[in-house]
Amino acid sequence: GKQIFSSKTEFRVSALKFHPTESNVFVCGGFSPEVKAWDLRTSKVLRVYKAAVQQTLDILFLPEGREFLTSTDAVSRDSADRTIVAWDFQSAAKISNQIFHERYTCPSLTLHPKESVFVAQTNGNYMALFSAQRPYRINKKKRYEGHKVEGFAVGCEFSPDGTLLVTGSSDGKVFFYNYHTSRIIRTLSAHKEACVSAIFHPVLPSLLATCDWAGEIKIWQ
Repeated sequence: GKQIFSSKTEFRVSALKFHPTESNVFVCGGFSPEVKAWDLRTSKVLRVYKAAVQQTLDILFLPEGREFLTSTDAVSRDSADRTIVAWDFQSAAKISNQIFHERYTCPSLTLHPKESVFVAQTNGNYMALFSAQRPYRINKKKRYEGHKVEGFAVGCEFSPDGTLLVTGSSDGKVFFYNYHTSRIIRTLSAHKEACVSAIFHPVLPSLLATCDWAGEIKIWQ
């Protein structure tokens, strides 16, 4: 392949996402209070988003890309309101940091493919459901729990049709939840180490890829 971009940040990057409609733009964050938007064409920073945190754990663009969310490491007694932050992409203004009030970090975020909702994986060993519309209210009646996170950066994802929510687990298993009922419909003993990612194939939904903390990768059908 041909390299089309090269640059270096002053911090270690742990999250990077392309803009959903502007193909030449991506946003990255990591071990820094700053999140930066870059332009591939110029290799320059377009905008800087600043929050009073130490690390960005994940980034999620909301539909159409006008807003995006960051999950952070802020969980001290007076900072639980900064665990998930909503940003205006164009102005770099902070829209809200009053989204998630539990004192758990959220290592991963995922957007529903058809409905205006998103899910946050939490270190409370459950996934929380939120509206993707302002003010991003949490659904207090629905919670996806049964798997374990226990400090690992465990990812979660919806199936392409939005009916299933899949997540890894620190015990090496993969859990499949019914999105509508939040019930576990199946578990898979996938790895001996913590399973940190489980994702559906974007075109062939019967294929699932998983990986664990030790670097093992498996494809399931």
